Amino acid sequence: MDFDQLTLTQAAADLRAGKVTSTALTTEALARAKANADLNAFVTVDEAGALRAAAAFDAEGDRGKPLGGVPIVIKDNIEVAGLPCSAGTPALKDYVPKADAPVVAKLRAAGAVIIGKTSMHELAFGISGYNTAFKTGKEFGVRNAYDRTLIAGGSSSGTGAALGARIVAGGLGTDTGGSVRVPAALNGCASLRPTVGRYPQQGIAPISHTRDTAGPMAATMADVELLDRVIAGGDATQPADLKQVRIGIVKTMLANLDADTEAAFHAAVATIKAQGVTIVEIEMPQLAELNGQASFPVALYEAYDDLVAYLAHTGTGITIEALAREIASPDVKGTYDGLVIPRKLPGPDDTLVDARPIYDHAIKTARPALQALYGRTFADNRLDAIAFPTTPRVAIASNPDSSSLENFGLFIQNTDPGSNAGIPGIQIPIALGATCRLPIGLELDGPAGSDRRLLAVGMALERLFGRLPAPRRS
Repeated sequence: MDFDQLTLTQAAADLRAGKVTSTALTTEALARAKANADLNAFVTVDEAGALRAAAAFDAEGDRGKPLGGVPIVIKDNIEVAGLPCSAGTPALKDYVPKADAPVVAKLRAAGAVIIGKTSMHELAFGISGYNTAFKTGKEFGVRNAYDRTLIAGGSSSGTGAALGARIVAGGLGTDTGGSVRVPAALNGCASLRPTVGRYPQQGIAPISHTRDTAGPMAATMADVELLDRVIAGGDATQPADLKQVRIGIVKTMLANLDADTEAAFHAAVATIKAQGVTIVEIEMPQLAELNGQASFPVALYEAYDDLVAYLAHTGTGITIEALAREIASPDVKGTYDGLVIPRKLPGPDDTLVDARPIYDHAIKTARPALQALYGRTFADNRLDAIAFPTTPRVAIASNPDSSSLENFGLFIQNTDPGSNAGIPGIQIPIALGATCRLPIGLELDGPAGSDRRLLAVGMALERLFGRLPAPRRS
């Protein structure tokens, strides 16, 4: 079996057919996790628990389960019974939940074997994965599967790196403004940010109830479809007929691209067009303006109350102030100490002002206007999706500077607007850059509730691009 090319779908089929045991797959995944310790992809590896679950499946497991015996990983802000759930921050490193989050319970009921909890940008507040609280390698920061000197992206950094490095073929992340799509793009894997509310959010350390969602990340779009079906229910989705697909392109989402990303994106559009997809050039006036008014005001204001409620749920007795005092990553500490805890936001002249009026405007005016803009754009142009480069650049150097506010804004420039509108988005790997040889991703955002249609389109497009080559082993 070629583990570098293994997908969730293939692993599940081989397990059902008795071609391989769960113990063999799980043992290999654990060995790969150990061999790639320098990635900093894991906070916790549950070798004993995973091997127990695999042996139980091999002995008497239900072969009809969609993920029966398949090893996966879970981001460390999503609760897994009996394993620490740190949310990437020191204050919670000893918090061990007694129950699975509902999304995890669905995967476990489908037969999945959880091999561990993956590292993340601290408290999910960043795109680099440069977290100084946890490490298993020599350097801080979750490292890119294709180049250990570069970022894995965030905040679902460890899941992205584990998939890119072919440790496992699937797992869960969470997404507030790009956190399942950015690391998937930078590590060459597929992901879905579902329509907000599609998945239950209980048992997940939050940023913002308006914006947060768990999301599946996997080797392929077909694997993402499988994970989504397990979590949300429904029948299997077939790849779409591309001749019936209409995709819009917004020129303003093609800003700040590096040369490799620009070339790969235009080549991908040409490939899609040649297969009969209708490409429509569209304009979305006020997109950046409305998104700016809705984005950080919602996340930074809701972060306080939502985290207070979550900490009460943990039963640890930890207060938000105590948690903030122990934050290890300077970028996240600055955000909490300067904005979240005092409940302040930058005002018109960049002085800090009371956050509540700005939040009220964001929730009552800016966000509904943003959602209406998307709704009109999809309807008036009869679009299945809007396409753009997931990230404008390939992975950058991993160091404290990678967490700068400038890089944060740059890497979420395209993923953030759809997040704030609450609509679904998929990330598809399309190429290794011509000169950098690093993964480049294409995102498709669709109308609210169109998750299955979006996945069908993604599955059809994936057949055109194929899977990226595995990283070279050093």
